[in-house]
Amino acid sequence: MVSNPSTVLAFDLGASSGRAIVGRLDSEAGQITIEEIHRFSNDPVQVGNHLHWDILRLLHELKQGILQTKHLGYSHIESLAIDSWAVDFGLLAANGELLGNPYHYRDHHTDGIMSEVMDIVGREKLYALTGLQFLQFNSIFQLYAIQKNNPELLDRAATFLMIPDLLRYFLTGEKHSEFTNATTTQLFNATSFTWDASLIEQLHLPAQIFLPPVASGSRVGSLSPALCEELDVPSIPVIAVGEHDTASAVVAVPALHDDFAFLSCGTWSLLGTETEKPILTEQALAWNFTNEGGVFGTNRLLKNIMGLWLINECKRAWDKEGKSVGFAELVKQAEAVKPFQFFIDPDDDMFLNPAHMPKQIQQYCRDTNQAVPQTDGEIIRCIMESLALKYRFILERTEQLSGKTYRGLHIVGGGIQNELLCQFTASAIQREVWAGPVEGSALGNLVVQWISLGVIANLREARKLIRSSFPVKTYHPQDEAGWQAAYAAFLKVASRSTVK
Repeated sequence: MVSNPSTVLAFDLGASSGRAIVGRLDSEAGQITIEEIHRFSNDPVQVGNHLHWDILRLLHELKQGILQTKHLGYSHIESLAIDSWAVDFGLLAANGELLGNPYHYRDHHTDGIMSEVMDIVGREKLYALTGLQFLQFNSIFQLYAIQKNNPELLDRAATFLMIPDLLRYFLTGEKHSEFTNATTTQLFNATSFTWDASLIEQLHLPAQIFLPPVASGSRVGSLSPALCEELDVPSIPVIAVGEHDTASAVVAVPALHDDFAFLSCGTWSLLGTETEKPILTEQALAWNFTNEGGVFGTNRLLKNIMGLWLINECKRAWDKEGKSVGFAELVKQAEAVKPFQFFIDPDDDMFLNPAHMPKQIQQYCRDTNQAVPQTDGEIIRCIMESLALKYRFILERTEQLSGKTYRGLHIVGGGIQNELLCQFTASAIQREVWAGPVEGSALGNLVVQWISLGVIANLREARKLIRSSFPVKTYHPQDEAGWQAAYAAFLKVASRSTVK
């Protein structure tokens, strides 16, 4: 029996932090309210030559989030769910034990692997089968790297579980693979909606480790008796939502119409649109766009862009040098800098995982015969203007592939707190930007739980509720001539990496 207001718990795990958020839906008032009850860092760990996720620490933090719901007086949680970043995974032995900490997608064990797989399968065939953007850290390349460098690990593996699947297993004892995250592996067939057996066989990967995917919104167990005893909490149903955080973020886009363009803005920027089916054209392949499964039969045509990782890594480098300047102050410094002096392609390979991001940005500018940013503010302005211009580039290509024109761009996620970036984006694309909500992935997680529980009827109703419950700020374009000239300069500079 679902109460009114209905109360559910979302765990939203990003590549740098995670949060537990309680959502309450008052059906009679038509209002959603949320409360962040636990926030924690998600810090990868370097062990020897490899970078790993501290998966057991994440499990500990999930437990703390469940405990907080009890301590804060939420006595009846109807369900909980987890979403996270894509591509990474854990491997279980036949006895159900985890075979080592999952690799971090920025680990170097996939260096050079993508070209080896392309030689075996062929670029065109791989795209025709999976419809996925080629990124060196995709699950397919991680698994092939393990097979090549540590085949004993795959020999011992009985089950492949992506990060939310793995954490759910720890909570419930049940093993399930969720659809939206499975589609990010580049081992999932984009038209049959199953693991691609021919591709798995061709790469000599163990087919038996891949579980049939469950649809978003499926109930996939309850907290195990052992966990309930450990935490002294009642058993709570667990639901598989759109467990790829981008899938959840797109659910939360408060669009008034079915045709819209979105930007999920965080560590990664993901820009695209929803389509009825995957777009697998030669042009989509040439432009390296991705097709990822969405909730309730939708497809996400989008492009992964490096995103706020660039700013985060600059801050991390400066923190190590003892500067310790906050993000707000860095944005303020950037705002004071003269515009349009330096540009980078945010997706150049040299920015994937450098030792010192500010120096790498300076080197890019030297390599492209530009002036070189010297101050922290100049470097941050360079990043922000370049991101905004890259958004225009990808938005225009999205329109060409989808055959649709979008009046503006919806931005969701933590990046909307950077108001200068939102304004730059509106000016770069010369259209309105609608920014909000901040907690996009968590809200998408919550509303899919409510749809599963029967509290919300469908996706359209969910988006309407989100729009009426949370503010959306509109940004209007400025300085058309200046941004148009900047775009031409950006394209010239970024052509060295063929503006991916």
